[in-house]
Amino acid sequence: MNFKAIFVLRNPYLYRMTHIIRRQLLFLVLLLPAFFCLAQEEVEESIFLDKKYREDQLYVGVTYNLLTSVPSGVNLQGVSGGIEFGYLRDMPINERRNISIALGLGFNFDQLGQTLFIGEGEDNTTIFRILDNTVNYDSNRFSTATIELPFEFRWRTSTTKDYTFWRIYTGFRVGYTYWYRARFKQSGNRVSQTDIPEFDQLRLSAHLSFGYGTFNFYTSYSINPYFKDAKTSNTGESIDFRTLKLGIIFYIL
Repeated sequence: MNFKAIFVLRNPYLYRMTHIIRRQLLFLVLLLPAFFCLAQEEVEESIFLDKKYREDQLYVGVTYNLLTSVPSGVNLQGVSGGIEFGYLRDMPINERRNISIALGLGFNFDQLGQTLFIGEGEDNTTIFRILDNTVNYDSNRFSTATIELPFEFRWRTSTTKDYTFWRIYTGFRVGYTYWYRARFKQSGNRVSQTDIPEFDQLRLSAHLSFGYGTFNFYTSYSINPYFKDAKTSNTGESIDFRTLKLGIIFYIL
């Protein structure tokens, strides 16, 4: 037996340290395969998440509604706005997944405060009358509730780790107005009209949204008019009633 071996055996402290180091090395050797498998699973999971990455699938928007293509004398008056929300299935079409198309389902609630009275005559025909300064009234509103099928083409600068980015989304929506009401109020008189044959319940619109981060500018325009073959009773003008919506929209992953 050489000198070094005798020294180790005769020194209890060094003997214990050598034994501890051997156990630690054995423990590390046994754990290496587990660490390797865990790291491989994390890499595979990261790749999987990249392949499944989608963006902006829930939306909520608030708009201010303007009137276009209306007879002379028809103007906004009172509350005129809308709220919309829905779900869009984001489907990336390139490897980076920053260009996509989206299809979904949404709901839209609009209210137009304006000066076009909509009522019903004694012969059950619809009356469209422009309210001028000679008529005193409290409010005159046209409200709608629409279910929509939106389609969007999307471009964005997002990544799986970057949640603040530029986006430009554009597309169109096909909707069906399942409820509508024209309501007129004045002292001692109230008119509520929910059956308007001239009203086109099929709604078509084009929209655009763009922005950076949370707040995004949103605009939408009615492709088809609200009423078909409708004329004002006091001026005889055609009513090519459409809306231009301006507002903000929030997208949620």
